[in-house]
Amino acid sequence: MGGLRSRCGPRRWTRLRPVLTAVKGQNESASYYSTLLGRSALPTPLWNRGLIPTEQAISIRIDNTSVFVPGGGPPQYGFRRTEFIAQKNGSAAALDAEMEVGVSVFHFSIKEDEGRPLNYSHEYQIVFIEPSDGSHVFGIQLGSPFTDPTGPLPAANAHSFKVLDHALNVLFTAPFVPRVWHNFAVTVDWGNRTLAAVTATLPNPTATQGAVGDFHFGVLKLPLVNPADSAADQSDVVHHGIQEGTTEGLFYSGVFVERQG
Repeated sequence: MGGLRSRCGPRRWTRLRPVLTAVKGQNESASYYSTLLGRSALPTPLWNRGLIPTEQAISIRIDNTSVFVPGGGPPQYGFRRTEFIAQKNGSAAALDAEMEVGVSVFHFSIKEDEGRPLNYSHEYQIVFIEPSDGSHVFGIQLGSPFTDPTGPLPAANAHSFKVLDHALNVLFTAPFVPRVWHNFAVTVDWGNRTLAAVTATLPNPTATQGAVGDFHFGVLKLPLVNPADSAADQSDVVHHGIQEGTTEGLFYSGVFVERQG
């Protein structure tokens, strides 16, 4: 499925073999929310050369049990989420010195799960790097951005990928086309605080100098505002709001991090 690779030259790679941990519902195992697809579904063509694929795609899913309970915190009833996070020796932070220094390129490919469609009236955060303050160094979004009060749904660009910077500016959009793999490469220059998404290199000035975070990929579905909630609860997107409880998912392939230099 991928990993951390350090590029030492144009054709020389070292695989550092990080392990994954999951953000998921507390009462089910990670395998309940995810499936390695083997030969039942081809991975992205970028990594499917020759007679034998070099990797396999993964299905990542949410349902109404996908309520994450962080250590020492209350259940996140506003969200439905299943995400994988790269870690080493039981710690996501242990990879920071290898994965998030100098210049890093985050590669990932995404495809729709036709049998478990998304609800585009909701916002989905599907790839992001999350520092300890809960912000995102960059993020990939699908669906209708969460608003309080709720605006017209679905939003005009709900069926498009949005690449966001730390300040939530949209750097790049592309339509989410059915039945095809969408291949991304986002370059983060940690020292100069810039992002390169596809072909555009843009400043990321609101990101804190030296701030690194956990690399997430999966399905994080935000709620809709519940008119019956108090004003305070309506703005508490993590713990309150409307979720339909449907089973939804995405396919991922070619997920790895390239460290340049």
